[in-house]
Amino acid sequence: MAITKKDVEHLAQLCRLKLDQKEEEKIAEDLEKILNYFNELQEVHTDAVEPLTGGTSLKSIFREDVAERTNDTGKGKDAFPEERDSYLKVPNVF
Repeated sequence: MAITKKDVEHLAQLCRLKLDQKEEEKIAEDLEKILNYFNELQEVHTDAVEPLTGGTSLKSIFREDVAERTNDTGKGKDAFPEERDSYLKVPNVF
């Protein structure tokens, strides 16, 4: 499939880009190379290749992620001198 100047202009319009003649030619050339590469990939025979579902059979070495209920609301509270309506009051920064 050949990339035409009209195709590049249309893509530039969709992307809201203003391209000069040299940029249009470069983009057309690059897109042509990309499409040719995809055509090469289409020629690869993959009939005997099993599809991958995750890429690896490795298992996680970390612990299982389990939600726990904790009641740590009071920890560190004694480091704040003031409290108002169950919120810790801190000095103004500004």
